[in-house]
Amino acid sequence: MKNSIISILIGVACTLATISITSASKDKLHPTETPPNKVKTFKIPHSLSIAKEEMPLDRTDIQESLDREILVNAYWQSNNLLMLKRSNKWFPVIEPILREENIPDDFKYLALIESGLQNVVSPAGAAGPWQIMKSTGREKGLHINNEVDERYHMVKATRVACSYLREAYERFNNWTLAAASYNMGMAGTAKQLNEQQVDNYYDLRLNNETARYIFRIAAVKHIHENLSDYGYIYHNSEGYKLPVFDTVVVEGPVESWINWALKHDITYKELRWHNPWIRDDKLTNNFNKPYAILIAK
Repeated sequence: MKNSIISILIGVACTLATISITSASKDKLHPTETPPNKVKTFKIPHSLSIAKEEMPLDRTDIQESLDREILVNAYWQSNNLLMLKRSNKWFPVIEPILREENIPDDFKYLALIESGLQNVVSPAGAAGPWQIMKSTGREKGLHINNEVDERYHMVKATRVACSYLREAYERFNNWTLAAASYNMGMAGTAKQLNEQQVDNYYDLRLNNETARYIFRIAAVKHIHENLSDYGYIYHNSEGYKLPVFDTVVVEGPVESWINWALKHDITYKELRWHNPWIRDDKLTNNFNKPYAILIAK
């Protein structure tokens, strides 16, 4: 009898142990126990150019500078995907203008790193997708005041950026230096070249922002042209798109853009979204010129 009881107790214990083990095996791992995604370094490309000007990648300092920007940008996945989506929307607008203005196609990546193709304002006051300063914009014919700021007009701002870059190229006879001068100014670039007695960007010792600038452009260009190498799965069909527009010409003052929008069967938000150069809810000074207002069909 005693042996039977012992046998029953042992059997119950074994059953409970089996149930416990089976139950435990079905439990999901706690997040802290889950192994991380693979994080790895990337090979530095053997060659890389900006505007068909080769980077001196045989130099270790250049390799390290490029590697830094590739790592920073490749692992900033959310930002990269947003830039890709916005590129799908805006590159078809920018690329033809670059061709018309005889500016290398690679400079579309300059706009991408400047603003992410957003209408942002820098601490220094540069604004719009091409981050143009007020003085430069006005000097090159953009209308800028509290009611209108054409630095936010993609087509007009792109042409101003092209004008600046062409002028910089004529001064330095080099697209890399032209790009660097877009960040630090032509006068500042010329001063550094003269003081340091060198003739190219890669031999200059510069402030941190300008020192990284060309490498950021190169890294973003390289990643976006080789997405699968960096673990991205992206299709152009996933990108943002511009709608088809009707154009309405405004030739005089507008007392209320809100009322104007409602009369044209759109909301004030839609009006400002597609015409971000409108900076107020009215237009009292039209510079004696007509404005083309885009209305999505």
